[in-house]
Amino acid sequence: MSGEDNKEQTAGQYGYDLIRNDILRTILGDEHDRLLYWVGKKVARDNPLESVEELISFFQRAEWGQLQRLKEKRSEYIFELTGDWMGRKDRRCYQLEAGFLAETFEVWHEVTTAVTYTQKRNSTIFTVHFDRNDPVNVGD
Repeated sequence: MSGEDNKEQTAGQYGYDLIRNDILRTILGDEHDRLLYWVGKKVARDNPLESVEELISFFQRAEWGQLQRLKEKRSEYIFELTGDWMGRKDRRCYQLEAGFLAETFEVWHEVTTAVTYTQKRNSTIFTVHFDRNDPVNVGD
């Protein structure tokens, strides 16, 4: 990061980005992305939510960005995440958020759920996929 980039971030955001984008990647190595997905699932279990509105609010409180529901289907939800740090220089992996979404929706719908994401220019699009033929026992 250049000194000019640092001026645009708050001290808290810079520290968070440093830990998330540099330190964790160094510690976790090649397993970084996969482990962040599972950590996101654990964070969701520790912070149960009851509605999409609570989910959106959680993302704001956690300073993960502004989450917006774009589309809802029987077996799929699509969300857009935006944040001031997003853009050309955004190197962040969004597996933490993907894991959090997967676990939250798995609990709500009691079926196997996976989340994929695509990074756009100034946002990240999450697609929550449900497998209605693969029920899970929540709480076991």
